[in-house]
Amino acid sequence: MRCIFGSRGTWATMDTGVKGPRNAEALADPGLREGGWAVLVEDGIIREADRPDALRARHDAAPFVDLGDSLVVPGFVDPHTHPVFTGTREDEFELRNGGKTYEEIAKAGGGIRNSARRLRSSSEDELTNDLLARLDGFLELGTTTIEAKSGYGLSTESELASLRAIRRANAEHPLDLVPTFLGAHEIPDEYREDREGYIRLLTNEMLPLVAKENLAEACDVFCEDHVFSVDESRRILLRARELGLELKLHADEIKPIGGAELAAEVGALSADHLVAISEEGIRRMREAKVVPVLLPATSLYLNLGKDAPGKRMLNEGLACALATDFNPGSSPTRSLPLVMTLGCIKYGMTAAQALGAATWNAACAIGREGQVGALAPGCLADLVVLDLPNLRSLPYRFGENFVRTVVKRGEIVVTNGRRTGHAA
Repeated sequence: MRCIFGSRGTWATMDTGVKGPRNAEALADPGLREGGWAVLVEDGIIREADRPDALRARHDAAPFVDLGDSLVVPGFVDPHTHPVFTGTREDEFELRNGGKTYEEIAKAGGGIRNSARRLRSSSEDELTNDLLARLDGFLELGTTTIEAKSGYGLSTESELASLRAIRRANAEHPLDLVPTFLGAHEIPDEYREDREGYIRLLTNEMLPLVAKENLAEACDVFCEDHVFSVDESRRILLRARELGLELKLHADEIKPIGGAELAAEVGALSADHLVAISEEGIRRMREAKVVPVLLPATSLYLNLGKDAPGKRMLNEGLACALATDFNPGSSPTRSLPLVMTLGCIKYGMTAAQALGAATWNAACAIGREGQVGALAPGCLADLVVLDLPNLRSLPYRFGENFVRTVVKRGEIVVTNGRRTGHAA
């Protein structure tokens, strides 16, 4: 299909010519096109971009889709989600509000291990259907691409089933899912007295099977004091790299144990959370060009009392991304606009920087630079039309859904804020 999408309003295209992850200075330029802009779309890809009249004159046979006069931005990219799970954990929310800490709940058998016990009772079909039911919510909030982790199975059978569910959902739903293997999310119940045995299971059985079936693009590890140590994380990540996977880390969320430094050492795409990152970790990540993925909704929801030093990282030249960390225990939100608001409040981001962190830099954090996260020739035609007068209104309008239209790969999939047809 060939058509032109155009409007009379402002477009924040992120098309600025800057390659690679963008620091604070580069993020300050959102590639604004004011007074009307348009893109020619063919086979789901943006082929040209120009003023509407000019584009229509060159391609007068192409149908024109009028997007009105509202703000148009790239489809949001969520670079850290855990969307495959069974059941919810509102009981733990109340326990935390009553004074229990995240670590105390986890050590008592709650948290990730709680979700693992539940997920193991679900079939692959059930996991797929549950996942599909969750994906419309991302689209309706303007997100068109997510990184999707496994990690609530913690057994070979259940981790593979989770990744197969992601693959099946990817084929059936317009949202693009970028799969990540997170078998190293926690030590499961049956290996609590045999950590080494579980690490061998990860490196000798799970990872080779994931690679053989091509079920994931990356491998993630929860590198934290109460989960996997730096040395254990290194072993798992290096094995994953041997098998051709990209690398990611949950790093230094609770304590500064050196996860950020490890991410730099192994050349990870990203290191995520980073609430307790050290100064050395900041320096090493900057030098290695590792993208920090910041998760302010998680810090808020867990009531940690502190946030990642995002402002300092931005001032030090790191190219930060934003993500929801969507999961059933510590951040059950799919709203990147909410996260952008928190990014502005917690890290001092401008509206332009927050948008760039949730589009361009987020795409870089999952290996999708130049494919999503911008409205530029060669990128997927993923557009979001917002009922907002200008870009500054995006983080300002707190806690509302102002998404009017979502275009995914050149097909309208959300109209008036509600899911419509399926993208081709």
